[in-house]
Amino acid sequence: MEKPWLFLMLIRVFCCLARCEGTESPEFAVVHAESDFEVRLYQESTWMTASVKDISFEKATWNGFHRLFQYIQGANLNSSRIPMTAPVLTSIVPGAGPLHSSAYSVRFYLPVKFQADPPVPLPELHLKPGQCPVHCVAVRKFSGYARDCNIVKEAEKLAVSLRRSPWANFTTPESNYAYSIAQYSSPFQIFGRVNEIWVDVQSSGLEECESRSSSVSTF
Repeated sequence: MEKPWLFLMLIRVFCCLARCEGTESPEFAVVHAESDFEVRLYQESTWMTASVKDISFEKATWNGFHRLFQYIQGANLNSSRIPMTAPVLTSIVPGAGPLHSSAYSVRFYLPVKFQADPPVPLPELHLKPGQCPVHCVAVRKFSGYARDCNIVKEAEKLAVSLRRSPWANFTTPESNYAYSIAQYSSPFQIFGRVNEIWVDVQSSGLEECESRSSSVSTF
């Protein structure tokens, strides 16, 4: 029988190591910024994805990350250990339920070393690698823990801000996801936590993103 306390201890050790060694994140350029949100242009990247069916965002994220954690700890055909990256991204598939969803995709950004050729996950983990194309996202930051009780409110705040902005006509979702929650902090970090709500910008707004990105810095 799996020991939850052992899994929690491993996460704590791994998160500490990640902070000491530096954590990779996908590169982006900020193409528009306001007081309560910004629009970013992300380059093409590869992510490992765990699909989860659940009405709870928190349970779905935990389930998906548990499988992804096993993968990066060596549960792959190469037995490769993969460094922790940020953020852990939980994308909400539109549907019924209290959070307007019953399905989620929990995604792990693969380090640059593994972008071109990700280790193949063990079949029992039910993980799939996927290419994320060049795209723009509107982003709202929020602190504390991302919970079932607050993520919808944060997404609604971003929607209100976007309706009042020049991007109002570019952010009706075309993708398979209603919105995503990006979590950057260890589950054991209490203060200074960083979370974000992401909403995809339509392909019709991509040209605007790319033209603006030529004059801004990349992170």
